[in-house]
Amino acid sequence: AVQLVESGGGLVQPGGSLRLSCVASGFNFARYEMQWVRQAPGKELEGLAGINSAGTTTVYNSTVRGRFTISRDNAKNTLYLQLNSLKTEDTGVYYCAARWGGLVNLHNPKPKNFDYWGQGTQATVSS
Repeated sequence: AVQLVESGGGLVQPGGSLRLSCVASGFNFARYEMQWVRQAPGKELEGLAGINSAGTTTVYNSTVRGRFTISRDNAKNTLYLQLNSLKTEDTGVYYCAARWGGLVNLHNPKPKNFDYWGQGTQATVSS
């Protein structure tokens, strides 16, 4: 069965850091483009960052560019998101998502646009 399992969320103070992981199984991870999507309380889904299958191209939403870094290790079937300089507005559930054949527009990150979607990990930024 296909699975995307996120981890690494938690409670952190403003200005702090987190590293999220997403472990994939049940499909050929190395052939899929991967993205991170966030849902803040009471808000719509927001595409944060994407990376191509080879890990050579990344894209970021302007709200996180310079603070977050997406990366992947295809040998470990794992996607990462390094979150630095966290703000209270970064609070939300973070999902990883996979798509074969091109990155999804970060401004249209609906689950139906992806092939696979994880269950999410909660990150809370609060003092």
